[in-house]
Amino acid sequence: MAELLDKSKQDSPADSQEQKFGLKSLVLHLHPRRVPQAVLKFTHTWGLGGMAALLIVVQFLTGLLLRFVYAPFPGKAYDSIIVLQNEVLFGQFVRNIHHWSAIFLLAITFLHLLRVFFTGAFHGPRQFNWIIGCSLLFIVVAANFTGYLLPWDQLAYWAITVSTGMLEYLPLFGTELREAVLGGTEVGAATLLIFYNLHTSILPLLLFLLMLLHFWRVRKAHGVMVPQNSGNEANNYVAVIPNLVVRELATALVLLAVVLTVSAVFNAPLQAKANPDFSPNPAKAPWYFQGFQELLLHFHPVFAVLVIPFTAILVMLAIPYLRYDAEPTGIWFISGKGRKMGSISAAIALILTPLAILLDEYVISPSAALAIFPGYIIKGVIPLSFLLIFIAALYYLSKKKFAATKNEAVQAVFIFILTGFLILTATSVGFRGEGMRLAWPW
Repeated sequence: MAELLDKSKQDSPADSQEQKFGLKSLVLHLHPRRVPQAVLKFTHTWGLGGMAALLIVVQFLTGLLLRFVYAPFPGKAYDSIIVLQNEVLFGQFVRNIHHWSAIFLLAITFLHLLRVFFTGAFHGPRQFNWIIGCSLLFIVVAANFTGYLLPWDQLAYWAITVSTGMLEYLPLFGTELREAVLGGTEVGAATLLIFYNLHTSILPLLLFLLMLLHFWRVRKAHGVMVPQNSGNEANNYVAVIPNLVVRELATALVLLAVVLTVSAVFNAPLQAKANPDFSPNPAKAPWYFQGFQELLLHFHPVFAVLVIPFTAILVMLAIPYLRYDAEPTGIWFISGKGRKMGSISAAIALILTPLAILLDEYVISPSAALAIFPGYIIKGVIPLSFLLIFIAALYYLSKKKFAATKNEAVQAVFIFILTGFLILTATSVGFRGEGMRLAWPW
């Protein structure tokens, strides 16, 4: 009788239903019934994944409302934004929410990726989910980029012109790729229609499907990883309702309050109507691409647009598949030694990156060398070789001097590269004036 009771508990309809729809379908429950107490700490995940999902929903809803007014044609796009802001009830506020939630979504998705990396949550069985997460970040960037053009003002027109102009530096097929993206040789009606359709249909669909797959993979991996140093809390399971759900609800309400407050105080930017005959000085790409625009000032275009970005992307995708000494999960920065090495790497990048920018801007003059060697040697192979040698030396010293594990050494290199790129982005955003020369922002 006891065995029959146990069997009836194991094969209950609820459990069968959860298995049927929870493990073999993309349409899943977000959480199991019970979770380890160790994963409830807010600082464990900072709620970043849930916040990104909420912002995607906000984007869908506000974008749907904006479609009722927006007209995706160069002669009408800007005027429809003016009508939306001045004549539609709460039109300005809805546009503000859509604009700022898009920026918050990009920032939070990026921070979520960093959280996964710095807590080792990309190790097995979550390697492929890291790839999905990277893909989601790329789609969020693409959604922001395609939406950037839609207001059809000076800021949007020339930012897209500059960004797509970078494609021409790609060897062999760069010009053809740029014309395919623009629907012609320059930003125009075809470009606006292509970007509108991508922004309002194709990219949201991809984002939604990948988000479902991402959540499913998290659930299949038995939820959020449990910190290895959690002790007894790892075996202490508590009910999701109210323990986890209330925390998620509170986080969602705080996030919505921040988005609504920012949207009520700051209007989404809108400059004069796009004028192809008048280029602002400087003409800059959207802020999330300005790190690459800064690279163009210091490296040969092929290296700045193709070699460096694609190498970085490939390395980032390969991170979970490297062979590590161990696979610590749920511990921020792996260990005390890992935190110390990460701080040192960040400090080195904070010193060397601005120094390299200043040297290239005011001291180094490759004009004489360019008369002897090709530009891709002077501005490409040589500086990139120095950079790779320094990165290799940083990895080697981390292993030898600090007796670091492979996890800690890879993390130190990652922090160095990340910090350097963030400084490049900040330099282009805040310290590039007329002619893209260095200038104080005030």
